[in-house]
Amino acid sequence: MKAYDRDITFIGTALVDSIIRGLDPAPVSATGYRAESGGLYVGGEAVNGALAAVKLGLSARILCALGRDAAGDMVTAALERGGVDTAGVLRSEDHATPVSTLIVREDGSRRSITNAAHRYNFHPERYGDRVARSRVLVLGSLFRAPFDDPAVVKGVVNAPEAKDALILADTKLPNFRKLTLEDLRESLPGIDYIFPNEDEGRYCTGQTDPEAIADVFLDHGVQNVIVKLGPKGCFFKNRSETLRLDACSVRAVDATGAGDCFLAGFAASLLAGKDNQSALRFANACGALCCTALGASAGLRDREQVLELLRRDPLPV
Repeated sequence: MKAYDRDITFIGTALVDSIIRGLDPAPVSATGYRAESGGLYVGGEAVNGALAAVKLGLSARILCALGRDAAGDMVTAALERGGVDTAGVLRSEDHATPVSTLIVREDGSRRSITNAAHRYNFHPERYGDRVARSRVLVLGSLFRAPFDDPAVVKGVVNAPEAKDALILADTKLPNFRKLTLEDLRESLPGIDYIFPNEDEGRYCTGQTDPEAIADVFLDHGVQNVIVKLGPKGCFFKNRSETLRLDACSVRAVDATGAGDCFLAGFAASLLAGKDNQSALRFANACGALCCTALGASAGLRDREQVLELLRRDPLPV
C-alpha cells in the first residue's frame, strides 16, 4: 500500500488580488472615481484551494511559481500562516508575481483584469517529487497557465507520481492562449473529476444545458463532471449517476474563490469516504460561505462552520 504524506496537493496559479467593491461609475474628477472599499488579498486557484483545504482539516501542499517581489512575499507568508506545505513554492527573479484587479458588484459577482505577468508558465511536470505521495492532486485550472499547454497537462496527469492519486481539475476561460477540449483529448481520460462553471462549460462544449455540457466532457473521457451553477447550485453526472443540488442560501458579498472552496470541500468529503451527493452538499456550503466576505480566504473559517450551515438543510449531513 502506498504511504501518503499529504492529503492533497494543489498545482497552479498563485497571485495577489486587488479587489475593489462598490465602484461608483460617476467620476468625481477628470480621472478620479470612488469605491466603497479596496484591498489586497492573496489569491489564485492553487492558493485559494490549499488554504481552504487546511481549514477543512486536510494536510495540503502547493506547487506554484512566484516572483521574488513583495507580492510573492505576501502570498508565501499567507500560505505559511495558513498551515500549507510550501516546499513546492518556486520563486524566481525572471518574472513578477501576477496581480489581478477585480471589480466586485453589489451582488458579489465580479469582473477581473489580468496582465502580462499572468502569461508566465512554469513546468509542474518537472517537479514530480514535490507532488509525490498525495492522495489527491488538483490541477487549477485547465486553460490557464500553467495548464494552457497540452504537453504540461499530459505530463502532470500521466506522471508516475500521479499514478495512485485521485485527479481533480478545475477550469477557467482562456485569457492569453486559446485551447479546446480537442487539444486536451489525450489527457482528459486521466481526470477523475472536472469542475467547469456554466460559462466555462459553454466555452468548452458549445452547449448551454448543464447535462449537455457534462455529456461532452464524459464523451471526451472525463470520469465525473460537476457543473458549478453559482446561486443555482450545481449539476453532477457520470456514467451511472445524475444529481442536481440547490445552492445554500447566504448573503453574497464577493464570489472570488467560491469555486476553489467548493472544490476543496468536495475533495475533503471524498477523502472522508462520503458519497457524491453528500460531497456535493458539503462543497455547496463551502462555496457559499466563501461568498460571505471579501477575498477568497476570509469567508470560509473551518469545518464546523460548514456543518452549521448544512444543519439548516433537512437532508442528513
